[in-house]
Amino acid sequence: MNLSTIVTTSEPSTSRCLVSFPPDLHVQVPSQGLLLSEVKPPVAKGPLRVLLADDHPMVRLGTGAFLKLELGCEICAETGDGREALKLAESTLPDVAVVDLGLPGLNGLDLTKQMRRYLPNTEVVILSGDVSSDMTQRALAAGAKAFILKGDAIAHLAEAVQTAAEHRFYLTPLAHDALHLKKTSKPVRSKAATTETLTSREREALQLLVEGKSNKEVAGILGISVKTVETHRATVRRKLKLSRLSDLVRYAIRHKIIHA
Repeated sequence: MNLSTIVTTSEPSTSRCLVSFPPDLHVQVPSQGLLLSEVKPPVAKGPLRVLLADDHPMVRLGTGAFLKLELGCEICAETGDGREALKLAESTLPDVAVVDLGLPGLNGLDLTKQMRRYLPNTEVVILSGDVSSDMTQRALAAGAKAFILKGDAIAHLAEAVQTAAEHRFYLTPLAHDALHLKKTSKPVRSKAATTETLTSREREALQLLVEGKSNKEVAGILGISVKTVETHRATVRRKLKLSRLSDLVRYAIRHKIIHA
């Protein structure tokens, strides 16, 4: 998917804006005035099966209750940990996973990448408090089908889940505007290291280490040897040119590997 080729068009009959993804995919962006009554439950052979991954129990409770009421969804699993979310997804095979970006264990972006790699029939809806153009683009590039903000109207959640279940893209107006701004703004060159500097496994090890896990704990979680963890740790420090743990923590926060 080439995000640089996104274009916007209007659809007068529905007052919606479509962002086209070549060759045949599109993103639906509803108006700010979307009403709950406008969200129609999907016609399917059974209820949509949804996994909830958010480290705030009250958010999971409210999200689950709303999706059950509005769409008749079945909440097949829920968790506050990214790594546990991947295990639950593998065992329950949900239609849609609603994923918070700031998950401990495995952050939302890396969780999305792994879900899309190992569970291609499960679509991901990203919940975020970050409206930056960079985060919107990174979420879509990771494989998310929808990106909504925690400050958006609640009706967007139902339509995002429904649209993602139909294997179509969905952005709220704020997320769409951020992505359009990214497309039209001039790129800023930077010599600073980015998360793309690191491999997927190195990012996983970095997240666990800056979350306070010991080398032995990281080895157990990732299923690798302590020696391999030490190698990852040394490689990360070398690539990022950061020697102190405090500097690694700041890097992880700045690049959304963990959330402060």
